[in-house]
Amino acid sequence: MYDLIVVGGGPSGSSAGRRAAQLGLHTLLIEKEYFPRYKACGGAVSEQAMSYLDFKIPEDIQEKNIYGARVHFKGQVLERHKDYRIATTINRSILDELLLRKAKEPGAVIIEGQKVTRFIEKNNHVEVYTKQNFFKAKYLIISEGAHGSLKYSVRPKDTKDEYGICVVAEIEEDSHTIDHYLFNAIDIHFGVANFGYGWIFPHKKHFSVGIGGIAKDLHKPKKVMAEFLKANGFDGNYALKVHLLPVGGIKRKLGKSRVLLSGDSGGFVDSFYGEGIAYAIRSGQLAADAVSLTLHNKIDLVKKYESLCNKEFLHNLKYSYYLSWLMHRFPNIFFKIFTQHEIAIDRYLEVPALKGTYKNYIKWILPRVPGFLLKSVYYLGK
Repeated sequence: MYDLIVVGGGPSGSSAGRRAAQLGLHTLLIEKEYFPRYKACGGAVSEQAMSYLDFKIPEDIQEKNIYGARVHFKGQVLERHKDYRIATTINRSILDELLLRKAKEPGAVIIEGQKVTRFIEKNNHVEVYTKQNFFKAKYLIISEGAHGSLKYSVRPKDTKDEYGICVVAEIEEDSHTIDHYLFNAIDIHFGVANFGYGWIFPHKKHFSVGIGGIAKDLHKPKKVMAEFLKANGFDGNYALKVHLLPVGGIKRKLGKSRVLLSGDSGGFVDSFYGEGIAYAIRSGQLAADAVSLTLHNKIDLVKKYESLCNKEFLHNLKYSYYLSWLMHRFPNIFFKIFTQHEIAIDRYLEVPALKGTYKNYIKWILPRVPGFLLKSVYYLGK
């Protein structure tokens, strides 16, 4: 009998496993694949994500430091840089293997290559089944990501306006060419997909290029991706990887009696620019905290977890959804502001760098919209 079983070895599951073992819980983590494994992802790890870790990410796996953004909308382009780092790019297979290894250090038991097919809640424990084995634990954390189905035993399936579709390609290039094309910044293209964007992220030996948008509106994602690649000078025959991403900031059920959802399983993703790693790490840690507190104090597991998440980040995710809605509901207003007024990007870049919040950004930008629009008209008149 384990105190806790964690399903999934990505950033959320590994973080949950590490924290639980540090808290003295007899912990088992089950991962369906063998690490290292490929993970479709832009690979930009924010300062917010790194701030949640209790160890430093080795510099030799950090590829390109990000200090700014180049933003495009309908032919308008604006690039801004900060004097502090906002993020770094990392190969996700390397990052995930590091995080899984860190879960082993304090004593979490790791099983790779076994897929959990189902679980059954009992009065005083949870039974967890793979094709090969059967395990028991007092509590269960589901951290299987956006593609898993176990979470739907806890909450309803997302509708097509509650999750996004992303298409990613990794395009090999030498580091000098990458720096010449895009130095210390990420390239963001608005207007490519509804409730989403296109991106070009610099890595050490490749570009991560992708598009993403809300599922109900993105009917031919690979066609949109092909057009985006061509428009940005990428003319090769590239392998395309499709993956799903929940729309964050939406109210979802996060658990039941002995089971919690963390990371993408819980829908913890920034709705505006798609950051998921930070919330995966932190929600995994908080899920482990909630289990530990429940084991020792006999409190309501789900209520405690929801309380911890609300205090830490759910408020910010809700406002990321509001900003994304505003931007895509009124694109000709807000995206034009982003590509014509430097201060709008400057202030936004404070959010992923942990120097600002979405709520404060929205409170700052909304009263300034009329002034920004008047300035735009003035410059066009000149």
